[in-house]
Formats: sequence, C-alpha cells, structure tokens
Amino acid sequence: MHGTAELVVWLTPCTFFRLIAMSEPAATQFAAAARHPRAGTTMTGAEMIVQVLADEGTTVIFGYSGGAILPTYDAVFRYNREQTAGGLPQMPLIVPANEQGAGFMAAGYARASGRVGVCIVTSGPGATNTVTPVRDSMADSIPMIVICGQVPTGAIGTDAFQEAPVPALMGAVAKHIFLVTDPTKLEATIRTAFEIARTGRPGPVVIDVPKDVQNWSGTFAGEGLLPIPGYRKRLFAAAHAAIETDEAEQFFAMLAASRRPLLYVGGGAVNGEAAAALRDFAISFGIPVVTTLMGIGVFDTTHPLSMSMLGMHGAAFANYAVEDCDMLIAVGARFDDRVAGVPGKFAPQAKKIAHLDIDRAEINKVKRVDWSHVGQLREALATLTAHGKASGFRPDLAAWHAELAELRRRHAMNYDRDSQLIQPYYVIEEINRQTRGDAIIATGVGQHQMWAAQYFDFRQPRLWLTSGSMGTMGFGLPAAIGAQFANPKALVIDIDGDASIRMNFGELETVTTYDLPVKVVVLNNFGDGMVKQWQKLFFKGRMSASDKSLHKKDFVKAAQADGFTFAVRLDRKVDVPRVVEEFIRYPGPAFLEVIIDPDAGVYPMVGPGQSYDAMITGDFIAARHAVKETEAPGPSQMF
Repeated sequence: MHGTAELVVWLTPCTFFRLIAMSEPAATQFAAAARHPRAGTTMTGAEMIVQVLADEGTTVIFGYSGGAILPTYDAVFRYNREQTAGGLPQMPLIVPANEQGAGFMAAGYARASGRVGVCIVTSGPGATNTVTPVRDSMADSIPMIVICGQVPTGAIGTDAFQEAPVPALMGAVAKHIFLVTDPTKLEATIRTAFEIARTGRPGPVVIDVPKDVQNWSGTFAGEGLLPIPGYRKRLFAAAHAAIETDEAEQFFAMLAASRRPLLYVGGGAVNGEAAAALRDFAISFGIPVVTTLMGIGVFDTTHPLSMSMLGMHGAAFANYAVEDCDMLIAVGARFDDRVAGVPGKFAPQAKKIAHLDIDRAEINKVKRVDWSHVGQLREALATLTAHGKASGFRPDLAAWHAELAELRRRHAMNYDRDSQLIQPYYVIEEINRQTRGDAIIATGVGQHQMWAAQYFDFRQPRLWLTSGSMGTMGFGLPAAIGAQFANPKALVIDIDGDASIRMNFGELETVTTYDLPVKVVVLNNFGDGMVKQWQKLFFKGRMSASDKSLHKKDFVKAAQADGFTFAVRLDRKVDVPRVVEEFIRYPGPAFLEVIIDPDAGVYPMVGPGQSYDAMITGDFIAARHAVKETEAPGPSQMF
C-alpha cells in the first residue's frame, strides 16, 4: 500500500481508496489522467490549506478568527468569492460563540454525515478551547480536522502572545498531531491528516500551522502525502483482512451450538458504515440485537429483533437478555465500564464470546473471547452472512425469541403516567410519536440524555448524536448545529437539560444568525439532575452544588433575546401534545422549555461496580431480582 500511496494526486476520498487498491501500472495511468487543474500554480500556504480542504470534500468550516489564523481566514474569504463568481458552491465559514462550540459543530457534522468535520481556530486560547471537543471525538472515534494558527516559527517556545504548546496538549488527546515547520510539506500534511482522520478507527487530527507558514508562497503540487508507512501498513492489513473459510466454519459451529445467541453492537458499527451488513446478518439468522449508547440506530429500534440499549441505564429487558444469552457476539463494541461494570459477571451464561472490531487493541482488553476478527466490520459481517446462507445455516431460535418477547412485555420501560407533573419520558414519547424515528436527535449529557436514549426510536444510524465516552455537558446544541449543516433538510432536535445547555448557551445565537431550523428542547428540573440522583442514592440526599432552583435565568426570555421567535415555556401536562406539535411544525428555529418533575429519575440503573443482577428498576419497571438497598460506590469505582 505504501508504494502505491506515493502516486496519489488530485483525488476525492473515494477515488483515493480506489487508487490504493489498483495495481501499480493502472494506478500510474490513473494518476497521469487525474492531474490537479491548479497544479504548478503559485499559492500561499493559507491558500494551499483552503484548496486541499476543498479537494477533500469539505462543504462547511466551523471556527473563530484571531491574529495567528488570519491569513487562512482571508484565503477562505477569497476562495468563496471566486466560487461565487464562477457559480460554484462555497465552503461557508460558520462562526460560533466559542471555539468549543466550533469543535462540537464539526463533530456533530461528522457524526451525522460520516464525513470529516473541519474546525479552524486561532492560536493560544483558540486552540486550547478545542481540547475538549478533540478529546470527545477521540473517545467516540469521530473523524475531525482541527487547524490551529500558531505564532511564527521563530517565536515558538518564547511564550509569545497567544502561544500555547499545542503539540504537547493535543498529542495526548488526538489521534495524531502535526506541527508544520517546513512549509514545503504543508500541502501533503493536510491531505495526510484527512487520511488519518477518516481511515481505520476514525478520530480527530490536529494541525498546528505557524503564521509564517501560512504566509509563505510556493508551488502547489496538487498531489502527495507524507510517508507514514507503519500506519498505512496496519491500515492495509485491516482493509484486506478476510475471514477465511475455516474461521467462518468455526464461528458457525459455535453459533450452531447456541440456543440463545445475542448480538452486542457498539459505535464501531456506525463508524464502519456496517449498519446494512449487520441488519442482513441479524435478520438472516434471527439473532436479537442489543446496542450500546453509541450504537443506537445501527439496528432499527422498531424491529422485532431489537432489544434496545443495554448497560448502566439500558432497558431492563436488554440487560436480562445479556444475563440469559449463551453466546455473545460483540461487533464494534469495547466492553466499557458503562456496559460491563463487572467484567467477570457480564454475560455470565455465555459459553462462547465472539468479537469483531477494527482495532486490535480492543480484543481481549476487558473480556476474554473465544473467536475474534480484526478488520472492516462491513466486509466481515457480509462474509459471515454469505457463508451461513451458502451452508444452509438456519438456527431454530423460536424458544429464545419467545423468551425475549416475554422479557420485553414483563420488564417494559415505564413511568408514573398518572402524575400531574410533566414527566420527561412523556414529553419524549410525544416528540417520538410525531417524528416516528426519523429525526436527528442530539443531546447534552445527564438525565435527559438517558431518557432520550431510552424513549426515542431510531430507524437508521447517524440519527443519534451524543457524547458517549467523555460525557461532555454542552455537547448537544453545537452538535445539532453541525448536524443541520450536514443535513439541511432534516429535522434536527437538541434534547437538552437546564444545566447542560448552560455550558454552550451562547450557541443559541448561532442558530438564529444562520437561520437554522434547529429545534431546542430544555427539560428543566432546576439542577444537575443526574448528579442529584446519585446524591439521593449514595450521599443521603446532600445536594452539594447540584441544586439550581435559586438561579435566576429565564430561558425563554434568553432565547427570545437571541432571536428565537418561537420560544415557549411548557408547564401544564394537558398542553404537551398541542405544544409539541406546534414546536415540531414551526418552520424555523424553535425553543421549548419544559418544566418537568424535579424528582424524575433515570431507571433502570446499574450502580457503579455492580453487575446486572443488582440493577435498580425504580417503582414502575418490574424487576426480576429482589435488589437490596444500593451500596455507595467504592473509592475506585466510576461515577
């Protein structure tokens, strides 16, 4: 792969991967015919950055300006002016209230589209404000490019004005970091950054570009990548790793011996564009599916084989299915602490565990498995499906399906439907009824996030956007903005909490500035709801720093001040269906604050360091086990 990669010229992402798959003579001929139309022209470094962004399929840039990035911002302005004059699409630059918002907008764009999101910020505080979205994207395997301005090369390390050690900071949280000190390598660096961001296990790549490198002038080659042979060798191996016949036979021998198989699917299946292959595999052999928080939507939640989300706040019936299964098939999942809080007790009756993943490091990291495959999930699942069909494999899982149907009936999600207070679950059910599983749902982090995961339907992948591993409050609103730019005609809804939305509240103005039809719901329980729930359970009700009932913010007036003409407070249960319909149907930006029951909790709940047999189901969901009073988490256990 390294040998043919050196031939890359002006190619879209799709044609790049066509090229590396070609033979050397064919690739050489293809390269000669695909010469970049601007190759050989003189450009500044800033102009090269913008041209490569356009070549890589960038349709929108999110960012905030500043002294060290001004040359690139000026190049974006001039590029868009030229595009407009030629009747060609622009690459608009969207300005947020804060660079963290820009990073999360780029991440929301990437999560909703599968394309690489792009964020351009200035040096110093501009760069450091993007550390959180970079780490968030790394934790959830989201492809993103962050281009940071930097002080001139000669001033690096002198504590110059607005200088920050971006490589040291970002190197710890990004998939890769480049500091460009040789301007002749700038063009290849930008292309290579895209390659790294989108391939293998996706992730964020940061490019630190000193101001003098942006102002440098040189010849635009229109081709070329940096030599990263080790990475490309691993990528080539994963891309060409095939499940051999004997491996497939071993897998199906295990499956044939199983009477209660279960697919456990994570976000890797979404990132690997494996949804169609997964559905074909599951439906072909009748294997039920549970998903992680990040895997939601990869399998239609309304399908009879869907057993919903598992884990700390997963459906009771999903967790009981994990307890009962005798074979677990993990696909793009990593057995994290929110799912396998006690690895030794996770899937306790599973005699066999299989694991498919793009990242070799995840195999046997938490849970020992009996069969594994490292490679592209889409191709691996398609191979298994074809092998099973060709061999006439038709398991009789009727008894298992009947057991799961009974689990769904007996341990269904439920809440106090007779309460006179507005229950958050009811609001989400009503929104879901009207959107029918086709809306893009972004969330902040907290109770509202879990309620949305539990009570919304998702018929397709990339409709569910949430901060999973990092759990970053303030994610929802800017992510929804990014998703709306990725899908201009889609219905995009931010389900947020009063505490979470405060973190990036300034982005409400970004919604109205660009007249985006984003719908924002704030489920207001006057505080940090999830923290309060833990304080009630584990800290004897001491609400240390989590009760915000004395705060003075009027969310509706604040939304109106930011330009929302539809800004409504909903505080009567009887009005929920009508107001939700008006909110959804409103043609432009819409803001809805819902005053919910402040004591509403997230159930089921598996305490930290607990197994599923200690799951708390609350007052309205039937439990299979009698659970004693919950013990406070130990000093080494997670929040």
